[in-house]
Amino acid sequence: MNRVQQRVIARFEEHFGQPPAFVVRAPGRVNLIGEHTDYNEGFVLPMAIDRAVWVALRPRADRRVHVESLDFDTPIDFSLDELHKGANSPAEYVKGVAWAVQQAGHILQGWEGVMQGDVPIGAGLSSSAALELAIARAFQAASGYGWDGPRMALLAQQAENQWVGVQCGIMDQMISAVGLAGHALLIDCRTLESTPAPLPPETVVVVLDTNTRRGLVDSSYNERRAQCEAAAAHFGQRVLRDVTMAQLEAASADLDRLIVRRARHVISENARTLRALEAMRAADPVQLGLLMNASHVSLRDDFEVSSPALNQVVEVAGQHEACFGARMTGAGFGGCAVALVRAAQAEAFVAHVEAAYGAASPFPKPTAYVCQPSDGAQIVSRS
Repeated sequence: MNRVQQRVIARFEEHFGQPPAFVVRAPGRVNLIGEHTDYNEGFVLPMAIDRAVWVALRPRADRRVHVESLDFDTPIDFSLDELHKGANSPAEYVKGVAWAVQQAGHILQGWEGVMQGDVPIGAGLSSSAALELAIARAFQAASGYGWDGPRMALLAQQAENQWVGVQCGIMDQMISAVGLAGHALLIDCRTLESTPAPLPPETVVVVLDTNTRRGLVDSSYNERRAQCEAAAAHFGQRVLRDVTMAQLEAASADLDRLIVRRARHVISENARTLRALEAMRAADPVQLGLLMNASHVSLRDDFEVSSPALNQVVEVAGQHEACFGARMTGAGFGGCAVALVRAAQAEAFVAHVEAAYGAASPFPKPTAYVCQPSDGAQIVSRS
């Protein structure tokens, strides 16, 4: 049994004097390739990781929700009949999911429980989506309505966009909702169709957290979105998904050079992501790694969302013989890189990165997470 799962069950039994009726979980994620393509209605290739938010719970007879978090000091307590926005806190994610699910027409039952996660907060591994989908699963377990993963992902995104006020894309919630053990998923961000992509045999994914956090990311993110929209509009399109590289090259003299570079990243990244699916289906870690390397160069040079710390950890990772490829992952400007590594040499790879990065870097020591692809949000047990 997972250690976090054990802790939430033990705390539930201590607090309520009986085992929980349900235990649910929802994972964080890392994106292997396909960055800043989601809001361009393109392709992403994330995988759910074996770090998650867990909730042990039991239904209540009323419509009150009470959650004790082992990660935060203040319990979350509210009525489903009196949902009001408060100051930014974990409680707002819980209330936001309740609001969105009720808006969709589901009748919710109150519940009480204990939650904890082992997805690092602020590291770019989508702890917020894991929390949202774990809460959505808790409401579904307590209330008994049917579970539709993509639909619940959209409702969780709605909660984050409209209740919490964070303008995220759909990728994080989708992979947390519908992840598949042993696989990444190619997700079409226009149709939400997903295609399983098996991790190459005898490889693992290593997340390298630079322990530098993103500064000014909101303004930079919004600026990149606006630049993508401007490029698409030049071609009479709403999003860059519908612009080809040939069209961009033919019109490059008529466009601002910065806009050309931003568009070139998105168009080429969509192509790389589709090729990555082919490489994974062919069990070809070498080709997948080359595509990851090319993605990082494009993000660094054309989209300009990397950082000195991310560039250095990617360079150091690529120096080890076990590494097939590495790239920054997430919105950028700090946070994490991701590497595809031979499983048998994962420990040696991590030791190399920590030593080589630390020897020449003014940045904090990175934290490494060796990850396996996991299933999406699920009811793990019920009594």
